[in-house]
Amino acid sequence: MSGFSPELIDYLEGKISFEEFERRREERKSRERKDGESVHTEENTYDPDAPSTSGRGSGKSQSRSETEGETTDGVSKSVHRVFASMLGENEDEEEEEEEEEEEDEETSEQPTAGDVFVLEMVLNRETKKMMKEKRPRSKLPRALRGLMGEANIRFARGEHEEAILMCMEIIRQAPLAYEPFSTLAMIYEDQGDMEKSLQFELIAAHLNPSDTEEWVRLAEMSLEQDNIKQAIFCYSKALKYDPTNVRYLWERSSLYEQMGDHKMAMDGYRRILNLLSPFDGERFMQLARDMAKSYYEANDVTSAIEIMEEAFTKHHSLISMEDINIAAELYISNKQYDKAMAVITDFSGIVVSKKVTEQGPSEENKDMKDVVAVVEIQESQVAVIDYQDFPAESSTVSEDKVSCSIPDGVPIDITVKLMVCLVHLNILEPLRPLLTTLVEQNPEDMGDLYLDVAEAFLDVGEYNSALPLLSALVCSERYNLAVVWLRHAECLKALGYMERAAESYAKVVDLAPLHLDARISLSTLQQQLGRPEKALEALEPMYDPDTLAQDANAAQQELKLLLHRSTLLYSQGKMYGYVDTLLTMLAMLLKVAMNRAQVCLISSSKSGERHLYLMKVSRDKISDNDDQETANCDAKAIFAVLTSVLTKDDWWNLLLKAIYSLCDLSRYEEAELLVDSSLEYYSFYDDRQKRKELEYFGLSAAILDKNFRKGYNYIRIMLMENVNKPQLWNIFNQVTMHSQDVRHHRFCLRLMLKNPDNHALCVLNGHNAFVSGSFKHALGQYVQAFRTNPDEPLYSLCIGLTFIHMASQKYVLKRHALLVQGFSFLHRYLGLRGPCQESFYNLGRGLHQLGLVHMAIHYYQKALELPPLVLEGIEADQTDLRRDVAFNLSLIYQSSGNLRMVQKLLHTHGIV
Repeated sequence: MSGFSPELIDYLEGKISFEEFERRREERKSRERKDGESVHTEENTYDPDAPSTSGRGSGKSQSRSETEGETTDGVSKSVHRVFASMLGENEDEEEEEEEEEEEDEETSEQPTAGDVFVLEMVLNRETKKMMKEKRPRSKLPRALRGLMGEANIRFARGEHEEAILMCMEIIRQAPLAYEPFSTLAMIYEDQGDMEKSLQFELIAAHLNPSDTEEWVRLAEMSLEQDNIKQAIFCYSKALKYDPTNVRYLWERSSLYEQMGDHKMAMDGYRRILNLLSPFDGERFMQLARDMAKSYYEANDVTSAIEIMEEAFTKHHSLISMEDINIAAELYISNKQYDKAMAVITDFSGIVVSKKVTEQGPSEENKDMKDVVAVVEIQESQVAVIDYQDFPAESSTVSEDKVSCSIPDGVPIDITVKLMVCLVHLNILEPLRPLLTTLVEQNPEDMGDLYLDVAEAFLDVGEYNSALPLLSALVCSERYNLAVVWLRHAECLKALGYMERAAESYAKVVDLAPLHLDARISLSTLQQQLGRPEKALEALEPMYDPDTLAQDANAAQQELKLLLHRSTLLYSQGKMYGYVDTLLTMLAMLLKVAMNRAQVCLISSSKSGERHLYLMKVSRDKISDNDDQETANCDAKAIFAVLTSVLTKDDWWNLLLKAIYSLCDLSRYEEAELLVDSSLEYYSFYDDRQKRKELEYFGLSAAILDKNFRKGYNYIRIMLMENVNKPQLWNIFNQVTMHSQDVRHHRFCLRLMLKNPDNHALCVLNGHNAFVSGSFKHALGQYVQAFRTNPDEPLYSLCIGLTFIHMASQKYVLKRHALLVQGFSFLHRYLGLRGPCQESFYNLGRGLHQLGLVHMAIHYYQKALELPPLVLEGIEADQTDLRRDVAFNLSLIYQSSGNLRMVQKLLHTHGIV
């Protein structure tokens, strides 16, 4: 098979479809055509009918074979003629060709002008004959026709293998000939391999495309193998050469309908309508009805109306009551009530008349005149008349009466559609007798007509007229449906019957538990009636979590219900239930983000009632990767639906409400987990402003939860971005002070290298060094801060305490100098701070540490005599140092043995 094209090999091996084979073959041919333009003259030197391998011999061998009566492949010309006769060749044409060859051999002399003229005439006749010939010319070279005949004979004898080999050899040498493919198809069909037979038949039909019957047969074979797409392709090929064949169009359109391609099917049916003759009216009308129904089911009412209008225009004499009913229904669904009424009155025999009482200026013109409005049809076009405005002559109109005359035999369906049009056109006078006729019908049989009229009354606000019809329907057995009860409830609610409307809405919820609007309306009514518990009961969740995780529409409905439920719970002050609904909604949005943050939503009754709680879970409890990928795909589809209900800003506000509510309920840990999950949600994280706000929420929740280690992670990132904000440094100091961790030491040192002039970093590094016992390093940092702001009492206090601690060490040089410098800074601190509890207490504590207790007692007693400082925002008890002073004094008196003084001090200042 080395001589076969690649696309043919792929198609025969089943790797590509026939449509792909045809496309690739056309591309290859176009490339070869472009490449072959340069060598076109060389190719013309060879015999086009000769095979590729043996047909390029020398001129001597050709002349020898002609004289010997044999072809180049060794087969005699007589055998060729026999096989040519089997293939349907014209023997007369061959005899003429032989005679012409003999004449050419005999007349080897130079031809005369007359001979040339005769030859041109013969060639002209042959050319015209070939152009008029309908039968496709074979592309099989004459040299291979004998082999083709031999293959057919082998097939007829049952020698399939030899026949297949011969056909394959012919295909190799003449790949554009359709005969070997057709023979192979018959061989495989005889062997029962219908799939291969169809493949070869398709190739044969492709090489001989003008045979429409062959394409139709291939389409039928494709349908037998349930290959509808290939059958459509075959019918399209047949229609290419026979575009007016109605049967082919019909079959292809039916197949398009099976494939779900409604547009292509309708286009095909439209072509059929255009091809039908004016005498084929019945078929035209039937097809128009079917097309209108199909368009209506596909919600394409405009196209359905166009089809029916075309049918009414071309064959108005064949219009039946069914056609009138269909056209009126289409117009009504498109809210074209005037056109619907025109169709009904034009073709059904119904007459709507208007009696006008005219009063002129003279007494002679006081008689009554009847003016009847008649709808006319001009040039087979439907005339549209405004039934709300019958024109009157120049006279004073005092009274108008509209009447309706319905002949016998008009179906009740058309009468009801007339009533619907009258209601919407505000022509209510003739409705009374028509309503009487409708009510006489049994609602069990005509319930749909009852509902149509009732809905028309509801649309125009005639609730009193609609209520009796709806009441009759809800009392019936057949039409005791949710949609009827819903209309009944809406009518009662509009009339102000709230109690009965609530009962009807409850019936709707019982019959259709997944009807969202009915649940919301029922909840609103129950709330208005003073039944908050029943209002909440109406808004119970409709779907289980598994359904919500897979069905996007269910998630959309559930989200709307939860929004209403959350508003109702918040208005009733039920905060735990309110938080439950908020967490449920956010879990729908943040499902994937919660998985990444290892957070899950659980139901627990740890507070006495069952509520939802956020908790941290381990990685092994999260679903595996395959399930996770599937869940992520479902979550993306659900996310698209959820964001269509609430915008990004709405979801952000919902998140803030959840965080605030959790903090109000002192559920700080859950607030932290919710912030963690939100930071994993890319829509919030990519928004820098929202990300920063979430980080602040996380920091606040961590501090309130006393999770200072996690708070340090938040404040550390904030400080790296805003190193000059004192508020952040104050929070950092509080976090590190309570965390009992020393991780921040290195962080402060590294940050100090990048920001050497930062005042807060300088002081904090001094504190860190002081706590670590590196007094010299601490002294250097404090002195740097002191030089920057020498009037700050804190820096003088820190330097003085550092000198005292250095002097208190066991091995130290110049202890006296250190003490003098230390107390010098402490007295400076006392001067800057002023006499108060704090300054005397700190000075006494320094003296107490050095063992100078007699001087320490002096400052401690001064501190006891002064009142505590009054600071804004801080209670006085928190700034009162008398308990601390009394305790230190009691230690001094206890060491000296003065126990009475100890008891007095503790009894006076140490009792809380």
